[in-house]
Amino acid sequence: MTTARRTQKERREQAETALLGAAAELVVEQGVRSLTLARVGERAGYSRGLVTHHFGSKQALLERLALATQTGFVPGLDGLPPGLDRLLRLIEGYLGALGEVGVLNRAFLLLWAEATTAPELAPIFRQRDEAFRADLREDVAAGIADGTIRPDVAPDEVAIAVVGQLRGVGLQRLLDPRAVDTERLRRSVTEHWRRALARSRPAPLTR
Repeated sequence: MTTARRTQKERREQAETALLGAAAELVVEQGVRSLTLARVGERAGYSRGLVTHHFGSKQALLERLALATQTGFVPGLDGLPPGLDRLLRLIEGYLGALGEVGVLNRAFLLLWAEATTAPELAPIFRQRDEAFRADLREDVAAGIADGTIRPDVAPDEVAIAVVGQLRGVGLQRLLDPRAVDTERLRRSVTEHWRRALARSRPAPLTR
């Protein structure tokens, strides 16, 4: 019985992964307005009925796709406590990951940009951006509390600026990959935020 349940779970996860991948491909190729449950099922090799069974509606599919494309984009952060180090690692990791953007991440950035004019996307990406900003605010607030970030820094303003910068670099990378050197940006942008946020240490006493 346990083996059968596990096999069924694995099949469901495999099908969902295939369907989300197919949806991402269609978004990248033709945009969100061309996305239908039937076309997603056809691209993935499944029936529309299975797509409906997994997601219920196009809106639910888009919500799941937005979550799946953002989850795990910067690995290795889960074990780090909030603070300046985690914030800088997130910035560096995000920019580094843009150097090898796969179809899921391309779909996320395109959907994010399209959310400004697509009513079905706007609430999804407002929620995703707010979750991103909340994580960044937590890092800044923790850095202020432990003394590694200047006390005059405004966490909300930093969060808005960082999200805007990272998303903007990502969109430029999609538009003109040759013009955006993510490896150089990974170092320079991270160092910029380090200098902007870090609390300066007092100079050592001299005799």
